[in-house]
Amino acid sequence: MGSTVGELVASARRAQAEYEKWNQQQIDDVVAAIAWTILEPESNRYLSQRAVEDTGLGDVDDKFQKNYRKTLGLLRDLTGAPSVGIISEDRERGIIEIARPVGVVGAITPSTNPVATPTNKVMNALKGCNAIILAPSPRGEAVCGELVALFQQALKKVGAPEALVQKLPCPINKADTETLMREVDLVVATGSQNNIRSAYSSGTPAVGVGAGNVSVIVDETADLAAAAEQIIASKTFDNATSCSSENSVVALDQVYDALVTALESQGAKMLTADEQESLQQLMWTDGKLNPAVIAQPAREIAKRAGIHCEADPGIKVLLVRESKTGPAHPFSGEKLCPVLTLYRAGDFDAALAQVARIYDYQGAGHSVGIHTSDEKRAMRIALELPTCRVIVNQAHCFATGGSFDNALPFSLSMGCGSWGGNSISDNMNYRHYLNTVRVVSRIPAQVVSPEDLLGDYWARYGK
Repeated sequence: MGSTVGELVASARRAQAEYEKWNQQQIDDVVAAIAWTILEPESNRYLSQRAVEDTGLGDVDDKFQKNYRKTLGLLRDLTGAPSVGIISEDRERGIIEIARPVGVVGAITPSTNPVATPTNKVMNALKGCNAIILAPSPRGEAVCGELVALFQQALKKVGAPEALVQKLPCPINKADTETLMREVDLVVATGSQNNIRSAYSSGTPAVGVGAGNVSVIVDETADLAAAAEQIIASKTFDNATSCSSENSVVALDQVYDALVTALESQGAKMLTADEQESLQQLMWTDGKLNPAVIAQPAREIAKRAGIHCEADPGIKVLLVRESKTGPAHPFSGEKLCPVLTLYRAGDFDAALAQVARIYDYQGAGHSVGIHTSDEKRAMRIALELPTCRVIVNQAHCFATGGSFDNALPFSLSMGCGSWGGNSISDNMNYRHYLNTVRVVSRIPAQVVSPEDLLGDYWARYGK
């Protein structure tokens, strides 16, 4: 019989109490040991295969690449980052900042990334001297168990308590997950919005992330060949399991037809009205996305919808046309498979308005992409649309969660701010797993008068 949730938490607390006495070098060795578990090629290949076998989602080779890139990138971010003891000191302002652990972390993880996401959370938690207990999706429980066993071997190798990393016992159920969220010190949640809402309502401090439904604008100044290549590469990666995969493309009139041609040259298939109707009937039942299409290859989805692709062996993405948004137009929402919705906009103002309508339905706060040569347009998106990230001329799913050619933190959990109902608007990272204590010393007084602060105001408006 497996341990109860209370017993898991108790053992995690004992392990964490020992671990928080370790110094920065010892902590960094623990993080490196966890990272090498995934970066070691044979281990990564095995876990990638098991992830697809266990969940039925995604592509083994893409899982392998994702696990490698996300883990190596996170290790780069964490290497040299202070997370124990004094982490900053400003003598002029009299402030010393000290990092302290939050304690025991409960981590809710999705079936779409059953290796990469738990690894990311474990590395971040351990970087901050915490223990962590994983609550995987039932669909990814088996591979999560194998992953935790490997992590515990790595912890043992460097002399760390094995109970620093644990998972809920099998079978994973809602009651145990809710108990875990109540008993830990911090909940970090990635996955369905039901899980996010449960985390926020658990009574425990929680960091959750919003729903994806990424839109990308392609304007008349864009390099269409590069845009099409990046969109298709992103949309097809791991069969679109990422919340950062493009779901809609809003193309300006001047380039719409040329962009369609460019997308088709990269393996996209534009569906007829009848084919689109057949696909919609397959993909949604009573407004709910059919699990049978999630993270499946485009050709398999087409076959199930009765769409013939025999003459198109290179089909990677199914293209559908749309002009409206909302529940009555489900192609305007997140699809989690290689199906891409195309919208047409008369000008850039109309494109902004279209994305706003899409996000009013689903995806607000996450991110917006743009392919353009006009820097001012990215700034307009940032200033006018409900989004926490604007991804410029990049393959969206590779860029949004951090990349070696941009400065975002490597993460698989993107905060969506108040627009997405989240407490954070940045990529979830190790700083979210820390308590920061500030030691405040007296400094020479910085005395000011009302005249110093209000003089300009009085001059313009009077007293």
